[in-house]
Amino acid sequence: MVSRYSGGSRSLDEMKEFARFEPSAQRYVRRSLDVAFNRGDALEQWARDPAEAAGIRKQAVAYGLLGDVRAATPHDLEIGGSDFLGNLILVSAFDLGQARLSDFAGYRFLYERLLGARIRPWLPAAFCGAACLPHIHPAQRARLLASISDAAATAAAWSEREPVFFPQWIDKDEVSVD
Repeated sequence: MVSRYSGGSRSLDEMKEFARFEPSAQRYVRRSLDVAFNRGDALEQWARDPAEAAGIRKQAVAYGLLGDVRAATPHDLEIGGSDFLGNLILVSAFDLGQARLSDFAGYRFLYERLLGARIRPWLPAAFCGAACLPHIHPAQRARLLASISDAAATAAAWSEREPVFFPQWIDKDEVSVD
């Protein structure tokens, strides 16, 4: 019997989840993973204009904190080091401030891939903290905060399974019909 949570099944579930996101959120997640993991030249791949190029440069600077967050992520449910949650909120605030991630689901999807399964217990707090910051437009702030379910905000336990699907840019090849 094949487990529902085999690698292939989990990949498919994660692909389906990703497919439900708005196109702008999908694009932002792929771009963010490229920036975070140095997958190719993110500026060349994603910048459509000078403003977007500047945003990618700022994102690379903000994502410089990811290594510190990853290293300081507690192995239990203790609060963690003095900079852990603050740095997680700072990076989260950058991403939410870009107005491409419109809900907690997209944010969670991205951050599970950026930081791994151990970050899950901390995501609701970081998301809410970042969404409440004054640089987020009040209407966007309301949408973001309304998107987090009671179940996500009050979960008693979190899955320890690592994500398996990491979306990336796919070039469209011309198909010739002979």
